[in-house]
Amino acid sequence: MRASAKPLRTRYRRILRFAALHLAQVWWFELFLPRLGLGRLSAPGRSRRMQRLAQRFHALAVDLGGLMIKVGQYLSSRLDVLPPEITKELEGLQDEVTPVAFPDLKQVAEAELGAPLEGIYASMDPSPVAAASLGQAHRATPTDDDAELAGFNAAVVKIQRPGIDEIVDVDLAALRRVGRWLSRIRLVSSRVDAPALVEEFATTSMEEIDYLHEASNAERFAANFAKDPRVSTPEVMWERTTRKVLTLEDVTAIKINDVEKLKAAGIDPSEVATEFANVMFDQLFVHGFFHADPHPGNIFVTPAAPNREVPAEAAQGPHWHLTFIDFGMMGEIPDTLRKGLRRVFIAAASRDGKALVEGIQDVGVLLPSADTAELERAMTQLFARFGGMGFAELKEVDPREFREFANEFGELVRSLPFQLPENFLLMLRTVSLISGVCSTLDSRFNIWDAIEPYAEQLIRDQTGPAVQDAAQKVASTVATAYRLPGRLTEVADRIEAGRIAVRTPDLDRRIASLERVGRRVISAVLFTGLAITGTLLVTDHSAIGYAVMAVSLIPLLHSVLPGRRGKG
Repeated sequence: MRASAKPLRTRYRRILRFAALHLAQVWWFELFLPRLGLGRLSAPGRSRRMQRLAQRFHALAVDLGGLMIKVGQYLSSRLDVLPPEITKELEGLQDEVTPVAFPDLKQVAEAELGAPLEGIYASMDPSPVAAASLGQAHRATPTDDDAELAGFNAAVVKIQRPGIDEIVDVDLAALRRVGRWLSRIRLVSSRVDAPALVEEFATTSMEEIDYLHEASNAERFAANFAKDPRVSTPEVMWERTTRKVLTLEDVTAIKINDVEKLKAAGIDPSEVATEFANVMFDQLFVHGFFHADPHPGNIFVTPAAPNREVPAEAAQGPHWHLTFIDFGMMGEIPDTLRKGLRRVFIAAASRDGKALVEGIQDVGVLLPSADTAELERAMTQLFARFGGMGFAELKEVDPREFREFANEFGELVRSLPFQLPENFLLMLRTVSLISGVCSTLDSRFNIWDAIEPYAEQLIRDQTGPAVQDAAQKVASTVATAYRLPGRLTEVADRIEAGRIAVRTPDLDRRIASLERVGRRVISAVLFTGLAITGTLLVTDHSAIGYAVMAVSLIPLLHSVLPGRRGKG
């Protein structure tokens, strides 16, 4: 079923009209008035204007549905590009829309599967399990033959909304035009490559409306956890799956954030929080292929079936497991990003602010137009103040000190043309969702405590050449570092910052020894300082908080991808 041409043209014009009107408003207040020396008139109302803009887009997205809701969700995560007034408002944009009438949806399914639904499934519930902007899910009972072949007799069938292909094409055409407009505005083009962002979003969107792609993702994810009793996934009924129809095993169980039902089933929510975090970080740091949309609607807690034989490896574990669904949005750490992160890691391990900024540019986090002199100074001061501290020491630092550092350099970071690569952004978004789910289950949960074991792997279990050398030598050198006078550290930092010159041979040797130690242990503690800083700031939805959280992943990601580290 194709969407008619007139509503599509109207939709296209509404999107462009909205963009043109608000771009003109931004141009007037942010460019024209300041050029006339009237910037002080526009500055006081900036926050309120940004909030109103986000509210109006929120209303437009809900009204239009389709890809516009996905655009809002995507923009809510672009803390590297947009002000917090916009991202905060769009956080609440849900992928819940008015359900499609079942007869209309039935036509799509029958056209895809080539037969009446009554002959394909034994039955199908016309009331949807879930209705989203791109598709809709219904429970169904497979025929006896299909059930025997697939190995399950209860299914959930996802069917795309009628005409969604044409709607997506129109929305992307409008967004590409808006991207070209933005690329002609120097204030925007100097900070972000808008057409590239649109193409990045387009790629993700086209994958999401291809259910064959989602089915392949589900099987790849299942293979990664095939021998892990903590995780299960629905089986795919490939005989009843096409690009627009996806038939999966019905694995509905206790929603992960339903604390009351968990307790009623004898399941400790805090244990669920810990296990969920561990499983998600295994995806991020071990498999390198992760579920990028782990919100509560996509994860169930499944109690062990009564009288079911429990595998030996699971006998000592909890009598429940996590069940993941909806694999349309997945993240991956490609080799190119991994190699770029390795360069960043080496610079961070060396406490070299200039090299770190250059590495960040290589990864693609900073656009070529960035003026990095001040950022280099900020990184150098960050290393000088927090670089030599262990995890326990960082916990004891007065939070006001982190905030003072963030206040000093927050405006600098917001003014720089940051643009996180897509997979980097997905990692950041995923960590944020993990934190939210775990906090619901256990108010005392600290996500960085869950990450700490992975940090220990930096020394215990490394095959990458740079960190392997550190692991071999740190034990013999760390004692020397602790015996060196505290004043020597200060002197070394001052030398590194170029404030004094020292040529005493004995002191040079001691400083060289200290530097060798620092370069070998800094990788194990640097990320913790950045992580804690970001965690303190992110509660206020500050862009600097999320940026610092992203940077905190760099040394960790480099080191905890077994079997791949040596390839870079």
